[in-house]
Amino acid sequence: MKKRENLVEQLAKSGTCAICKGTKMLCGKSECPLLVRYYSMLKTKRKLSANMEGSSPPGVFVGRYGYPKVNVGPLIPPFKGNTEYMDIQENWINMNIENFVDMRTSLVRGMKKVRVEDAQDPDYFLLTLQEMSMAEKHVDSEAIFEKVPRGRVVVGSDVQPYGPAGKIEKFIPDTIKVNAKIEKIYYDELPARDSILHLYNEGVRFSLIQRAFSMGTMGVNCKLVPTRWSITAVDDTISKNLVQKIKDFPLIDKPMVFKSNKMGNIFVVILLPRHWSYELVEAWYPGTLWNPYGKRTFMVSSHEFYEGRKDYAEIGGCYYAARLAVGEKLVKMRRQAEVIVLREALPDYIMPVGVWHVRENVRNAMRSVPRIFEDENEAVSYALSQFNIPKKAWIEGSTLLNRFLHQRRLEDFEIH
Repeated sequence: MKKRENLVEQLAKSGTCAICKGTKMLCGKSECPLLVRYYSMLKTKRKLSANMEGSSPPGVFVGRYGYPKVNVGPLIPPFKGNTEYMDIQENWINMNIENFVDMRTSLVRGMKKVRVEDAQDPDYFLLTLQEMSMAEKHVDSEAIFEKVPRGRVVVGSDVQPYGPAGKIEKFIPDTIKVNAKIEKIYYDELPARDSILHLYNEGVRFSLIQRAFSMGTMGVNCKLVPTRWSITAVDDTISKNLVQKIKDFPLIDKPMVFKSNKMGNIFVVILLPRHWSYELVEAWYPGTLWNPYGKRTFMVSSHEFYEGRKDYAEIGGCYYAARLAVGEKLVKMRRQAEVIVLREALPDYIMPVGVWHVRENVRNAMRSVPRIFEDENEAVSYALSQFNIPKKAWIEGSTLLNRFLHQRRLEDFEIH
């Protein structure tokens, strides 16, 4: 995994970026990720000062470096207005990457070091951030920094677009109106898992649950949870609960294939009329984000059989995000299926944007009108034909496709 994470850094260090200068596209991408980030950062930099006013979406951020002592603070753009869209992941999937980078880069991070267990007895600063994490409407705010916040363009295969940051001395928000359902959970002190599931079942959107959970507003012994970890924790908690329900439903009647093509990624979801199993397979051909040097298609996958899995998925947080999206659809259908999610990253996917786009891309696929087949082989063949990557590569990289093609079941043998 470490080797995979360092590929983009190696590209920059090799001198390829210096030779290219964003004009020759030697990395194989459709645009230079360095220049996209650089120009977005310049737009924000011109508006920065040590004393800044803006409308937080509302947004908060909990870092992970130095855990259990981490940086935490508000996210504030250097302007006022209706900024709620800037922190609602569910609404980002139709954006292009350039607009997404502009949006996220314009959010300035205030930083203050705290211990994660401070959430149990928060001071005024942390209590304010907890209230913001439970709010749905933007919060007009003033932030006073030690110095003018600074931004820098970082090249990294796991580095998502982010704005300037600075140590915050004082944070003065206007009136904060919290979501009543989350506020009730906060005072009820339910276990964190129960809190997440209750809010989800009450119709509270994922991004709001995750934000509040990250700020330590849920659980008996509340702790701050780094933003990146909290996203996967909430995805995993909700999707596990959905899978438990799915196992009680009858099988789907016929094979189905769903598709989405958003933000430089093709997602195809295969549903087969079999008992629950699930796999996410990602394919990166040469020149794409995770495979800039390779001469062969790079495949990575994680799966679970009916019994589920106990260890963390090799493919990372994307696994749980996609599982939540397909789980929602099957619960809505009140049906059970074997699920294979296939993802191909295109050259347009010039930089990582976050696990959210996997969840929302698969959700988008599951909202589409599926192709329905009489035969499982026809469904699989059609699904694999939707990609640029050859069928053979998908089959070699997938545990469930291999099982489908080479392992026969008792029900496959008809008794005459």
